[in-house]
Amino acid sequence: MSSLLSALSGLKANQNWMDVIGNNLANTNTSGFKSSRASFSDSMTRTLRYASQGLGGQGGVNPMQIGSGVSLSSISNNFSQGSLTTTGRTFDLALQGNGFFALSDGSQSLYSRTGTFGLDVNQNMVDQRSGYQVLDSTGQAISLDMERVFPPQGTGTVGFAGTLPAVVTGPLAEILTGAAGLSHGYPATLVSGGNQATYSVGPNETWEFSVVVNSGAAQEVSLTSDGAGNIAAADIAAAIDNLDDVSAALTAGGNIEIVTAGKGSGTTLQIQAGSAPNDLASLVGLSTLEISGTETDITATTDLSDLPANSVPYAVGDQIVVSGEDTDGTAINAVFTYGTDGTTVNEFVSYLDGLYTDASVSLNASGQIVVEAQTAGDADLLLSISDDNSATGSTDWSSYATSVTTAGAGPDKVTTSTEVYTAAGVAHTLTLSFERQEDGTWNLIPSVPTEEGTVQSSPITGITFDEDGTPLGLAGLDTAVSIQWAAGGSQSVQVDLGQDGTFEGLTQFGSAANAWIDEQDGYGQGELANLQVLGDGNIEGYFTNGQVATLASVGVALFANDNGLQDAGGGMWLASANSGSATLGNAQAGNAATITGGALENSNVDTAEQFVRLIEAQRGFQANARIITTQDELLAEAVNLI
Repeated sequence: MSSLLSALSGLKANQNWMDVIGNNLANTNTSGFKSSRASFSDSMTRTLRYASQGLGGQGGVNPMQIGSGVSLSSISNNFSQGSLTTTGRTFDLALQGNGFFALSDGSQSLYSRTGTFGLDVNQNMVDQRSGYQVLDSTGQAISLDMERVFPPQGTGTVGFAGTLPAVVTGPLAEILTGAAGLSHGYPATLVSGGNQATYSVGPNETWEFSVVVNSGAAQEVSLTSDGAGNIAAADIAAAIDNLDDVSAALTAGGNIEIVTAGKGSGTTLQIQAGSAPNDLASLVGLSTLEISGTETDITATTDLSDLPANSVPYAVGDQIVVSGEDTDGTAINAVFTYGTDGTTVNEFVSYLDGLYTDASVSLNASGQIVVEAQTAGDADLLLSISDDNSATGSTDWSSYATSVTTAGAGPDKVTTSTEVYTAAGVAHTLTLSFERQEDGTWNLIPSVPTEEGTVQSSPITGITFDEDGTPLGLAGLDTAVSIQWAAGGSQSVQVDLGQDGTFEGLTQFGSAANAWIDEQDGYGQGELANLQVLGDGNIEGYFTNGQVATLASVGVALFANDNGLQDAGGGMWLASANSGSATLGNAQAGNAATITGGALENSNVDTAEQFVRLIEAQRGFQANARIITTQDELLAEAVNLI
């Protein structure tokens, strides 16, 4: 008969197990749900015979016992981590790790793994399922001020990063330089070897040769002897003198001297022999080798007519026209009169120098005319020289034409701007300009728009860099910028250029300039624009002025024994005598979980496992039911025997 009672207990136990499995499966999609597990133990046994010790050659006897069935010994929760589902809602929170969210219904604390939170009309953070308030790490209800503003802060420091150019491009004074140097030119000169007054040949014979100047066309010289067979040297010189670009005369010694009109190394002279046997060149002893003019450096007495580019000597009263512009664009128009204003190159250059107010005119070591601005910066220098149309003399002044060889430029300048804020949060534009000085150092010049205020402090001077591009001597500089605002009040802003000998901050490299202000510690008033819950539970507020503030912190409760918690329904638990009291703290502190914002923890029910357990419970229930039906048949048989 005890089998009926055992089977009945089995039916009850398996029914309870099926209830647990059914509850698990029903909550497969319940956020934060933790599955349960049923455990069984056998009931007290009935002893038919006790064990006895073997005596007198007899062996020992084991006890003989019959069990009384099964009982449900425990139902425990599986607090393993559930997977996370992203929701995108700011106050949907999920725990990854140990712990529970702490809630309050006003009279007691409850605990949950389901973080479906939001704000109520009073801006309290509440559980949206129950309305219970969410507690922070100190056990206080969380309330957020959504109208909160972030107070302004006046700018105290601005910091630089990037690099200033190491390659110097300014300040530069504009320079004009002539295309060629002025020099003292000498013509190509050829003197005959013969010095006879007359040269005897056959009567009425024609003798000839040709003269070539500057590799041009050959110019023929042809003379016929008289009836006595004589050719006069004076006639030969006169014939040559009638040619272009040369002159000829007899020297005191009777030699024939041929001189080119042009001067300098670019001038050449060559005699081409006449047809044999009547070659006049060989008759008078003229070489047929090409010869050139020569040049030397000008001297104090070098005349303008001695310039290689001069083809016709100047006469007293000839005018040379000078035009141009001074550095500021002022027109220059003047006339140099040969003889009255001078005749030499030095006198002409001195005359040019006197025409400019902010520039000097001189000759460099190569004899080139140099016009140099006296001050650095953009300039409009011009110089043009030409002979007046009425002048007898003629010089190709285009061969000495000046052009810009160094463009005028202001100092190398790197400018950047940033907004700075007063203590009241009013934004102003602060412009900081680096200007390279002639000694290679930099000055930093601060400025603000005139309608906004004035800078009262002096520029920051003497900013120096080492050969490796790192700053030097910053520690000794006064980098404070004092500003008086037009609306009232003053402010001091410290400029942080970096540290000596380091690459943190401002440096100097290459030719590119990309220095900028990478930080300033001021800001205006900001309004709350966005919220985010971080992994440590802190609720961060992001404001329109770029600032971030921690508004609250979601607490995480830990228990000594999670399975000791009492299920209060609705995905919540209560502390019990066997769970221990809750220890509230911050997420990620110690063994506490990490909070993930914008996500919910899914149920940790393993559906496949639950179906297997369901089959096991079904088989157990069926087996116990079979025991009852079998025992019933046996009892019926026993009744039939009576």
